Amino acid sequence: MPLVSIVEGLKKAQAGKYAIPCLCTSEQHGTQGIFQALEAKRAPGLLGIYSGVLDRPNIKQVAAQLRSYGEQATVPFSIILDHGSDFDHCMMAIKHGFTDVMYDGSMLPIEENIATTAAIVRVAHAMGVGVEAEIGHVGTGREYAEFGSQGKGFSDPAEVERFVAETGVDFVAVAVGTAHGDYVGEPHLELDLLAEINSRIEIPLVLHGGSGLSDEQFQATIARGICKINIFTAMANEAGRLCQAIEGEKPRYMAYTNAITTGFQSVAEHCLDVFGASGQA
Repeated sequence: MPLVSIVEGLKKAQAGKYAIPCLCTSEQHGTQGIFQALEAKRAPGLLGIYSGVLDRPNIKQVAAQLRSYGEQATVPFSIILDHGSDFDHCMMAIKHGFTDVMYDGSMLPIEENIATTAAIVRVAHAMGVGVEAEIGHVGTGREYAEFGSQGKGFSDPAEVERFVAETGVDFVAVAVGTAHGDYVGEPHLELDLLAEINSRIEIPLVLHGGSGLSDEQFQATIARGICKINIFTAMANEAGRLCQAIEGEKPRYMAYTNAITTGFQSVAEHCLDVFGASGQA
Protein backbone atom coordinates (compact mmCIF):
# COMPACT_ATOMS: atom_id res chain seq x y z
CA MET A 1 0.00 0.00 0.00
CA PRO A 2 1.39 3.47 -0.86
CA LEU A 3 2.43 5.65 2.06
CA VAL A 4 0.00 8.43 2.97
CA SER A 5 0.16 11.54 5.09
CA ILE A 6 -1.37 11.07 8.53
CA VAL A 7 -3.36 14.32 8.26
CA GLU A 8 -6.57 12.76 6.98
CA GLY A 9 -6.21 9.89 9.45
CA LEU A 10 -6.00 12.38 12.32
CA LYS A 11 -9.07 14.23 11.07
CA LYS A 12 -10.91 10.91 11.05
CA ALA A 13 -9.69 10.21 14.58
CA GLN A 14 -10.84 13.66 15.67
CA ALA A 15 -14.32 13.02 14.32
CA GLY A 16 -14.41 9.51 15.80
CA LYS A 17 -13.09 10.51 19.25
CA TYR A 18 -10.05 8.21 19.22
CA ALA A 19 -6.30 8.73 18.94
CA ILE A 20 -3.58 7.30 16.72
CA PRO A 21 -0.37 6.37 18.54
CA CYS A 22 2.83 7.70 17.03
CA LEU A 23 5.00 4.64 17.66
CA CYS A 24 8.59 5.82 17.71
CA THR A 25 11.47 3.63 16.56
CA SER A 26 15.00 3.82 15.21
CA GLU A 27 15.96 0.21 14.47
CA GLN A 28 14.54 -2.78 12.59
CA HIS A 29 13.58 -5.13 15.45
CA GLY A 30 11.34 -2.63 17.22
CA THR A 31 9.96 -1.51 13.86
CA GLN A 32 9.03 -5.10 13.03
CA GLY A 33 7.11 -5.37 16.30
CA ILE A 34 5.22 -2.15 15.55
CA PHE A 35 4.41 -3.36 12.04
CA GLN A 36 3.08 -6.68 13.40
CA ALA A 37 0.92 -4.83 15.94
CA LEU A 38 -0.63 -2.59 13.29
CA GLU A 39 -1.50 -5.53 11.08
CA ALA A 40 -2.87 -7.61 13.97
CA LYS A 41 -5.06 -4.75 15.20
CA ARG A 42 -6.04 -3.45 11.74
CA ALA A 43 -5.04 0.04 12.77
CA PRO A 44 -3.63 3.02 10.87
CA GLY A 45 0.13 3.10 11.28
CA LEU A 46 2.27 6.08 12.23
CA LEU A 47 6.00 5.58 12.75
CA GLY A 48 7.90 8.38 14.45
CA ILE A 49 11.59 8.79 13.60
CA TYR A 50 13.60 11.05 15.90
CA SER A 51 15.40 13.92 14.23
CA GLY A 52 18.86 12.70 15.24
CA VAL A 53 18.47 9.59 13.09
CA LEU A 54 18.73 11.84 10.02
CA ASP A 55 22.34 12.58 10.92
CA ARG A 56 23.38 8.94 10.74
CA PRO A 57 25.49 7.98 7.71
CA ASN A 58 23.00 5.21 6.75
CA ILE A 59 19.87 7.39 6.78
CA LYS A 60 19.23 6.71 3.09
CA GLN A 61 19.08 2.96 3.75
CA VAL A 62 17.03 3.40 6.94
CA ALA A 63 14.47 5.54 5.14
CA ALA A 64 14.23 3.04 2.28
CA GLN A 65 13.63 0.21 4.76
CA LEU A 66 10.90 2.17 6.53
CA ARG A 67 9.20 2.95 3.24
CA SER A 68 9.29 -0.76 2.38
CA TYR A 69 7.19 -1.50 5.48
CA GLY A 70 4.57 0.89 4.15
CA GLU A 71 4.61 -0.73 0.73
CA GLN A 72 4.01 -4.14 2.33
CA ALA A 73 1.35 -2.92 4.78
CA THR A 74 -2.32 -3.69 4.30
CA VAL A 75 -3.24 -0.77 6.58
CA PRO A 76 -2.68 2.99 5.99
CA PHE A 77 0.96 3.72 6.83
CA SER A 78 2.70 7.02 7.55
CA ILE A 79 6.20 8.08 8.62
CA ILE A 80 6.74 11.30 10.54
CA LEU A 81 9.92 13.12 11.52
CA ASP A 82 9.75 13.52 15.31
CA HIS A 83 11.11 16.72 16.90
CA GLY A 84 12.71 18.10 13.77
CA SER A 85 15.36 20.47 15.06
CA ASP A 86 15.40 22.96 12.21
CA PHE A 87 14.22 23.78 8.69
CA ASP A 88 16.96 21.69 7.07
CA HIS A 89 16.10 18.54 9.01
CA CYS A 90 12.47 18.83 7.93
CA MET A 91 13.51 19.26 4.31
CA MET A 92 15.83 16.26 4.60
CA ALA A 93 12.97 14.11 5.91
CA ILE A 94 10.78 15.16 2.99
CA LYS A 95 13.63 14.31 0.59
CA HIS A 96 13.86 10.81 2.10
CA GLY A 97 10.16 10.14 1.57
CA PHE A 98 8.64 10.87 5.00
CA THR A 99 4.93 11.59 4.70
CA ASP A 100 4.84 14.11 7.55
CA VAL A 101 7.25 16.23 9.59
CA MET A 102 7.19 17.68 13.08
CA TYR A 103 9.16 20.86 13.64
CA ASP A 104 9.96 21.55 17.29
CA GLY A 105 10.58 25.24 17.88
CA SER A 106 9.05 25.09 21.35
CA MET A 107 12.14 26.49 23.09
CA LEU A 108 12.31 29.51 20.78
CA PRO A 109 10.56 32.88 21.16
CA ILE A 110 7.05 32.53 19.74
CA GLU A 111 7.74 34.91 16.83
CA GLU A 112 10.67 32.77 15.67
CA ASN A 113 8.70 29.55 16.17
CA ILE A 114 5.85 30.95 14.08
CA ALA A 115 8.14 32.18 11.29
CA THR A 116 10.07 28.91 10.89
CA THR A 117 6.96 26.73 11.19
CA ALA A 118 5.15 28.79 8.56
CA ALA A 119 8.12 28.46 6.17
CA ILE A 120 8.18 24.66 6.64
CA VAL A 121 4.41 24.49 6.12
CA ARG A 122 4.67 26.31 2.78
CA VAL A 123 7.24 23.89 1.39
CA ALA A 124 5.77 20.74 2.93
CA HIS A 125 2.25 21.44 1.69
CA ALA A 126 3.58 21.99 -1.81
CA MET A 127 5.01 18.45 -1.58
CA GLY A 128 1.85 16.89 -0.10
CA VAL A 129 3.47 16.49 3.33
CA GLY A 130 1.66 17.21 6.60
CA VAL A 131 3.20 19.35 9.35
CA GLU A 132 3.07 19.18 13.14
CA ALA A 133 4.62 21.78 15.43
CA GLU A 134 4.75 22.44 19.18
CA ILE A 135 3.67 25.47 21.20
CA GLY A 136 4.50 25.30 24.88
CA HIS A 137 7.31 22.92 25.81
CA VAL A 138 7.17 19.28 26.95
CA GLY A 139 10.20 18.63 29.15
CA THR A 140 11.83 15.38 30.27
CA GLY A 141 10.74 12.96 32.97
CA ARG A 142 13.97 13.39 34.93
CA GLU A 143 13.21 17.10 35.42
CA TYR A 144 9.50 16.61 35.98
CA ALA A 145 9.52 17.60 39.66
CA GLU A 146 11.03 20.99 38.78
CA PHE A 147 9.36 21.51 35.41
CA GLY A 148 6.20 19.73 34.32
CA SER A 149 4.68 19.22 37.75
CA GLN A 150 5.15 22.95 38.41
CA GLY A 151 3.29 23.99 35.27
CA LYS A 152 6.44 25.32 33.61
CA GLY A 153 6.34 25.27 29.84
CA PHE A 154 2.59 24.70 29.71
CA SER A 155 0.82 25.88 26.56
CA ASP A 156 -1.08 29.16 26.69
CA PRO A 157 -4.48 28.78 24.95
CA ALA A 158 -4.31 32.22 23.36
CA GLU A 159 -0.82 31.55 22.02
CA VAL A 160 -1.91 28.17 20.62
CA GLU A 161 -4.82 29.86 18.85
CA ARG A 162 -2.54 32.50 17.36
CA PHE A 163 0.13 29.96 16.43
CA VAL A 164 -2.32 27.77 14.50
CA ALA A 165 -3.86 30.73 12.69
CA GLU A 166 -0.53 32.24 11.61
CA THR A 167 1.34 29.06 10.61
CA GLY A 168 -1.27 26.94 8.83
CA VAL A 169 0.07 23.87 10.68
CA ASP A 170 -1.98 20.67 10.28
CA PHE A 171 -1.82 19.38 13.87
CA VAL A 172 -0.23 20.83 16.98
CA ALA A 173 1.49 19.44 20.07
CA VAL A 174 0.67 21.06 23.40
CA ALA A 175 2.17 20.88 26.89
CA VAL A 176 -0.37 20.08 29.63
CA GLY A 177 1.65 18.02 32.10
CA THR A 178 3.38 15.16 30.29
CA ALA A 179 7.13 14.59 29.92
CA HIS A 180 9.49 12.63 27.69
CA GLY A 181 11.00 9.45 29.11
CA ASP A 182 10.48 7.89 32.54
CA TYR A 183 8.85 10.19 35.10
CA VAL A 184 10.48 11.14 38.38
CA GLY A 185 7.24 11.28 40.36
CA GLU A 186 3.67 10.86 39.14
CA PRO A 187 2.37 12.65 36.04
CA HIS A 188 -0.42 15.16 36.68
CA LEU A 189 -2.35 16.50 33.71
CA GLU A 190 -4.12 19.84 33.44
CA LEU A 191 -7.24 18.54 31.71
CA ASP A 192 -9.15 21.82 32.01
CA LEU A 193 -6.31 23.58 30.20
CA LEU A 194 -6.42 20.94 27.47
CA ALA A 195 -10.17 21.36 27.10
CA GLU A 196 -9.82 25.13 26.75
CA ILE A 197 -7.14 24.78 24.08
CA ASN A 198 -9.34 22.31 22.21
CA SER A 199 -12.26 24.76 22.31
CA ARG A 200 -10.18 27.46 20.59
CA ILE A 201 -8.86 25.57 17.55
CA GLU A 202 -10.21 23.15 14.96
CA ILE A 203 -7.14 21.07 14.08
CA PRO A 204 -6.13 17.82 15.87
CA LEU A 205 -4.13 18.06 19.09
CA VAL A 206 -1.02 16.02 19.91
CA LEU A 207 0.30 14.69 23.22
CA HIS A 208 4.04 14.03 23.52
CA GLY A 209 5.53 12.10 26.43
CA GLY A 210 2.74 9.52 26.49
CA SER A 211 4.69 6.71 28.14
CA GLY A 212 3.91 6.48 31.86
CA LEU A 213 0.31 7.67 31.77
CA SER A 214 -2.49 5.41 32.95
CA ASP A 215 -5.14 4.11 30.56
CA GLU A 216 -7.64 6.41 32.27
CA GLN A 217 -5.38 9.43 31.72
CA PHE A 218 -4.97 8.56 28.06
CA GLN A 219 -8.72 8.32 27.59
CA ALA A 220 -9.30 11.58 29.45
CA THR A 221 -6.98 13.42 27.06
CA ILE A 222 -8.62 11.84 24.02
CA ALA A 223 -12.02 12.99 25.30
CA ARG A 224 -10.60 16.54 25.31
CA GLY A 225 -9.26 16.59 21.77
CA ILE A 226 -6.01 14.63 21.69
CA CYS A 227 -5.81 12.68 18.41
CA LYS A 228 -2.13 11.65 18.32
CA ILE A 229 -0.10 10.32 21.26
CA ASN A 230 3.64 9.67 21.04
CA ILE A 231 4.95 6.44 22.57
CA PHE A 232 8.52 5.17 22.80
CA THR A 233 9.76 4.68 26.36
CA ALA A 234 7.04 2.19 27.30
CA MET A 235 7.93 -0.02 24.31
CA ALA A 236 11.67 0.26 24.99
CA ASN A 237 11.20 -0.54 28.68
CA GLU A 238 9.16 -3.65 27.93
CA ALA A 239 11.75 -4.80 25.39
CA GLY A 240 14.47 -4.27 28.01
CA ARG A 241 12.52 -6.23 30.61
CA LEU A 242 12.16 -9.18 28.25
CA CYS A 243 15.85 -9.03 27.39
CA GLN A 244 16.78 -9.09 31.09
CA ALA A 245 14.77 -12.29 31.52
CA ILE A 246 17.07 -14.01 29.03
CA GLU A 247 20.23 -13.42 31.06
CA GLY A 248 19.98 -16.70 32.95
CA GLU A 249 20.00 -18.66 29.72
CA LYS A 250 22.85 -19.23 27.31
CA PRO A 251 22.99 -15.91 25.45
CA ARG A 252 21.61 -16.16 21.93
CA TYR A 253 21.47 -13.22 19.57
CA MET A 254 18.07 -14.14 18.17
CA ALA A 255 16.60 -14.43 21.67
CA TYR A 256 17.41 -10.78 22.29
CA THR A 257 16.22 -9.52 18.92
CA ASN A 258 12.99 -11.49 19.25
CA ALA A 259 12.48 -10.02 22.72
CA ILE A 260 12.79 -6.51 21.31
CA THR A 261 10.21 -7.26 18.62
CA THR A 262 7.84 -8.86 21.14
CA GLY A 263 8.22 -6.01 23.62
CA PHE A 264 7.46 -3.34 21.05
CA GLN A 265 4.53 -5.31 19.62
CA SER A 266 2.83 -5.99 22.95
CA VAL A 267 2.93 -2.37 24.11
CA ALA A 268 1.91 -1.09 20.68
CA GLU A 269 -1.11 -3.41 20.64
CA HIS A 270 -2.14 -2.26 24.10
CA CYS A 271 -1.92 1.40 23.06
CA LEU A 272 -3.91 0.80 19.89
CA ASP A 273 -6.69 -0.79 21.96
CA VAL A 274 -6.71 1.85 24.73
CA PHE A 275 -6.61 4.77 22.27
CA GLY A 276 -9.47 3.31 20.22
CA ALA A 277 -7.38 3.00 17.03
CA SER A 278 -7.79 -0.78 16.67
CA GLY A 279 -10.07 -1.65 13.77
CA GLN A 280 -9.91 1.88 12.32
CA ALA A 281 -7.79 1.05 9.25
